[in-house]
Amino acid sequence: MRFTKQKRHRKIVRFYTACFGFREPFKVLCDGTFIHHLSNNNLVPDKSVSSALAAPVHLFTTKCAIAELESLGRSYGGSVNSARRDFRLAKCEHDQNVSAYDCIVETVGDNNPEHFFVASQDVKLRKQCQKVPGVPVMYGLRNAVYLDQLSSFQREYVKASEEERLRMTDSEYKLLQKRVKKISNSEIDSSEEGNEDEISEPRALDNRKTYKRGLEIKDKAKFKLKRAKAPNPLSRKKKSKPSTPASNSGKKENAGSGATRSRPRKRKRSHKAQTTSGTPAT
Repeated sequence: MRFTKQKRHRKIVRFYTACFGFREPFKVLCDGTFIHHLSNNNLVPDKSVSSALAAPVHLFTTKCAIAELESLGRSYGGSVNSARRDFRLAKCEHDQNVSAYDCIVETVGDNNPEHFFVASQDVKLRKQCQKVPGVPVMYGLRNAVYLDQLSSFQREYVKASEEERLRMTDSEYKLLQKRVKKISNSEIDSSEEGNEDEISEPRALDNRKTYKRGLEIKDKAKFKLKRAKAPNPLSRKKKSKPSTPASNSGKKENAGSGATRSRPRKRKRSHKAQTTSGTPAT
């Protein structure tokens, strides 16, 4: 229950800050009935009201409300002392004391320029304040302080004011007409200058074409020929070490002997063997 109450109060406070320009610390204008309720229930005025609004507050009352409490008798002596001790005095332009109802209604006025929260236990005063746009109302119930919900009049007033902001005023409409005329005149002047330059346009076009052709020739991409790169060092054979003269002589001898041995020997036939084989035996 406490969480839902705080959530509802935050929404109402956010509405008044966004639509009517309320700012912290909030000003709370209290009458004698609300002060008497706080004193009877042993509630600290600053803490109870600030916890309800979840923000720092400044408590105000009027001299007419204090005079009304004093006229009620000794039973209201504690509330009179708390009003003088814990509350500030709002400006009240009454030479003679008036009832707290009339005094608070006059201080709030038609638009609530001081951005007051009105705290009262009087139902008549609360209903009257809800008829004024931008006047949030508070009241006490047992050991807690509550913020009254928005009235239908206040919601309709906010919607109407938003629609008026979206509409164009007479001064804005006149400025718009002047700007449209200037733009139209500048367009007419530019069109006349364009008609004068129609004769020189073909030459300019030819020059642009030739210039573009030159750019196209220069801007053509020149393909680079692929040149042979150096061989991969890992695929190359290792260089042979320089040989000594002794090893070279030995290699030559071996090469010579190998060459003689590698040649096939030719078989020579003797003539005697041919004659013996060719003649018959006697």
